[in-house]
Amino acid sequence: MTMQEASQQLLFQLYHVYDPREARNIADLVLEHLTGWKKIDRVINKQVPLSAKARADFPRIVAALAEHQPVQYILGEAWFCGFQFYVNRQVLIPRPETEELTQWIISDLKQRNSPEPVVVDMGTGSGCIPISIKKNIPTARVSGFDISESALAVAKENARRLSVVVNFAIMDLIDEAQFDSIPLADIIVSNPPYIPASQENEMPDHVTRFEPGVALFVKDDDPLIFYRRLSALGRTKLKENGLLYLEIHEEFGGHTADLLHEYGWTGIELRKDMQGKERMIRAAR
Repeated sequence: MTMQEASQQLLFQLYHVYDPREARNIADLVLEHLTGWKKIDRVINKQVPLSAKARADFPRIVAALAEHQPVQYILGEAWFCGFQFYVNRQVLIPRPETEELTQWIISDLKQRNSPEPVVVDMGTGSGCIPISIKKNIPTARVSGFDISESALAVAKENARRLSVVVNFAIMDLIDEAQFDSIPLADIIVSNPPYIPASQENEMPDHVTRFEPGVALFVKDDDPLIFYRRLSALGRTKLKENGLLYLEIHEEFGGHTADLLHEYGWTGIELRKDMQGKERMIRAAR
């Protein structure tokens, strides 16, 4: 099987499951994983046969894709802020809007030029946010907390693979009694669960079947519960002039801003993602 034949077979299968643009993106990820070659190299060498290992892995990957399994879980990897992260079904797949939030923090930290900024990530999942911050701001002292031991195992593995020191620890954001173990921080960031449970049936099958629901969904009667907890946490665990950064539901931007205002936050800024949706917010202590 040549590069070209593998690409054609992948796309034939994927077009039955995904729209053409997403199918092409997934095919590129799979072929780069199998071959180690970028797209331009594969095009130039389209008649080169796949290696024996790639040919052996190919049917398994195609079958998993046909079952709507996310390609990141199949390959065990996802790219975020230019770094390759290990992922499995215990953690959310990093999203572009989360990357935009992280880049916002990195940019602000560089402008502040603090010698050893303390950054806390609540609900860290794969650890992609604190690890990316540490890679870009090596002097930062960074921590990540999560309710899931399985997620923390993934985060710790990512820190090991990317050669950074990040403090990861178990934490239930709903239990304010646990906040004592959180260090006094310059920045607190979180991408908490924020999708109302009633919207689950509107979401793609590959999300609801395979990604951890505990990291996605909240009860319909209190969709901002984690934002109230984060607001309270920030009031006690942020240094003077500290900043709170939150990823938010596109429908709740105004509600989240109002909540932060009620808790006494200032300098509240809603920011749109590359799709023009209000998906992140920053507030000052």
